[in-house]
Amino acid sequence: MELSKVTLEIFSKLEQQWLSHYEANGKTRILSIDGGGTTATVAGASLIHLEDQIRTHTSDPHAQIADFFDIIAGTGIGAILAAMITADDGFGRPLYTARDAVGLLADRNHELYKLKNAGIFRRRKRFSSKSMDNVLKQVFRRKDGENLLTLKDTCKPLLIPCFDLKSSAPFVFSRADASESPSFDFELWKVCRATSATPNLFKPFHFTSVDGKTSCSAIDGGLVMNNPAAAAVTHVLHNKRDFSSVNSVEDLLVLSIGNGAQAKKVRDVSECSTSSVVDIAIGGVSETVDQMLGNAFCWNRTDYVRIQVSHCSHSLSLSFLSDTVWFPGKSRNEKTKENLAASLLVNSE
Repeated sequence: MELSKVTLEIFSKLEQQWLSHYEANGKTRILSIDGGGTTATVAGASLIHLEDQIRTHTSDPHAQIADFFDIIAGTGIGAILAAMITADDGFGRPLYTARDAVGLLADRNHELYKLKNAGIFRRRKRFSSKSMDNVLKQVFRRKDGENLLTLKDTCKPLLIPCFDLKSSAPFVFSRADASESPSFDFELWKVCRATSATPNLFKPFHFTSVDGKTSCSAIDGGLVMNNPAAAAVTHVLHNKRDFSSVNSVEDLLVLSIGNGAQAKKVRDVSECSTSSVVDIAIGGVSETVDQMLGNAFCWNRTDYVRIQVSHCSHSLSLSFLSDTVWFPGKSRNEKTKENLAASLLVNSE
C-alpha cells in the first residue's frame, strides 16, 4: 500500500508544527517507532519527511534524525529502523539517513521476510531465520567491513524490547545498560532479530551477550511492547545519569509513530487463528500505551504526539486524538472533529 501525496503533505505539516514547538522549549526529545507488519510504510514515510523538515529548519543538508532526538526506541521492524538511524559510523555520525534506511529495507524486504514452507506437510508458512540473519549482519556492519556493531555503537541512547521465554518476562535492550557492563551489551543484529521473532512466523531466537554471560530466548517484543513509547518515557524518568534534567513528563517531548498495522476484525470464533490472536494482542498493546501516555500528558498533544494510520476497506486515515493541537484557533466540538476527519481521509491504491 502506497501513501498518497496528500498523506505525505499532512506528515510535513505535522512535523513542521512539532519542530517549531521544540525550538521554543528545549525539552528532552523521545522518538518511538511501533512494530507490526513487515514493510514499515507509515513509519518509513514519517521518518523521511521528518528528516527533510529537520534539514529545512536547521539549514543543514546533512542533519539527521539522531541529531534532533535524545533517545530513540523501536519494536519489531520499527526497532530495525531505530537501530539503523542511530548506529554509529565510527566517526560519531549515524550510519544511515532515514531515506537510506527505509530504502534499504524496501530493497531487501524479500530477503528479510523470505517465506519458506514448514510442518510435516510443508503447509505452514514461516519466514526464513537464516535469510533475516544474513541481511541484519550486513546492515549492522560498518563500511570497513570489520566488527559487527553492538548496542554501545550508537550515536544516541537506543531502547528495544523483546520477550524472554527463559524468564517469562520482557527484556529491554538499552545502550545505558550496555555501557555499564558487557554482560548487557549485545550485537545490534541480534537485538533486532530478537525483537522481530514473531510467534508462528519465526522460531524463538536464542543468543548471548558479547561476553557470553547473559543469554536470552527471545520472541517478538510486540507482544508486550509493540508501542515502546511508555518504556522510553519510563527509562528517561529513571535514568538520571543520562537525563539528569528530567523530573517529570513536563520535561519531555514525545513523538510516537505507529506502523499502520491494525488487527483484522474477527467476526466468528472459527476465524480466531493464532496469527489473528497475535495481531489483536499487538494492536491492543499499542492502543493501550497511547491511552496511558495521553493521560500522563493530560492530553497535551503538543508535548505528546501520536501518528497512526487506521486501515479501512479502501482508505487510509491518519488518527490524531486531539483536534485542536495543530489548529489552535478552532474549538473542540463535533463539527471540527468531522471536518478534521474528512481532511485526513485519503484514498489508497
